[in-house]
Amino acid sequence: MKTSKVDYFGYEDCLRLENTQTRVTVCPQAGGRVLEYAHEGTNSIYLNNEQREWRYQPDVPSVDPCGGRFDIGPERVITPHPDLWLGDWTGEIVGEGKIRLTSKRDSATGIRLVRDFTLATDSSRLLCEQRMINESDKPVSCCHWSRTLAVGGGICLIPLTPESRFPKQYIMYGPGPVMNYQPDDPNIRVRDGFLEILGTPENPKLGIDSYAGWFCYLMPGDLMFVKRFPVYPDRVYGEMAGLTISIWYYKNEMCELEPIGPRETLAPGDSASFTEQWELVPFDYPVPAAEVNLNAIRKIGLEHQG
Repeated sequence: MKTSKVDYFGYEDCLRLENTQTRVTVCPQAGGRVLEYAHEGTNSIYLNNEQREWRYQPDVPSVDPCGGRFDIGPERVITPHPDLWLGDWTGEIVGEGKIRLTSKRDSATGIRLVRDFTLATDSSRLLCEQRMINESDKPVSCCHWSRTLAVGGGICLIPLTPESRFPKQYIMYGPGPVMNYQPDDPNIRVRDGFLEILGTPENPKLGIDSYAGWFCYLMPGDLMFVKRFPVYPDRVYGEMAGLTISIWYYKNEMCELEPIGPRETLAPGDSASFTEQWELVPFDYPVPAAEVNLNAIRKIGLEHQG
């Protein structure tokens, strides 16, 4: 295992974890993001070269930053918090294979965020823990919201669970402020217990209420990005439709992979954590896309779960 400080994507003092097959590079600047999660040199994270070196300035028009982002929600409800989402964080190496990013205390919400990234010594397994700390003088409700931008043009495969609230087991946002619970899209189907997003949908944002605790994304570079995360069927999820997962599939440019945590009501001084387990697995990209081997997907997805 190797840990180092490097310059990457125009940013100084990025932090890197590296074993024989996997490289992780995180950037404390501009929102505390993952800029590289690579297997054998192939990066799974979407980067926009026009944003190279970009830094947040409060009085200058902002961008929607690329990379492996994390946030807090619920979307549309939580107070805007650019200090957390866009501001500069501090970064440090805190042990073998472990990096920590720490935000400033956010003036809008009173929340401070701490993100720990821990890479396994012998595999691509990366633990991504986000801790939400209430440093205000009043209770704050929030939730973990992962907003990882992966490279575009892939296939999303989400295992479904019984008793979905949605007639088609997912919803589609839009056009406008509509949540469509009866979508009909040729690039989305349900097959053998999976929701398959095979290409660009009519509208990019989708919501799913699965409690399987994992999903995956097949990338054209013959690589599978697996996310595993805890789910809580008996707890309240604060998104408007009670989502545990959202997918934002934008053309063939990028795909946002979004596990969502349950509502946390934090008293002053309290904290709550949510941990995602990431993995990169070599997997031949199916041609045509409609012929994904779901039995193979299921086997990989259930390995090492929890």
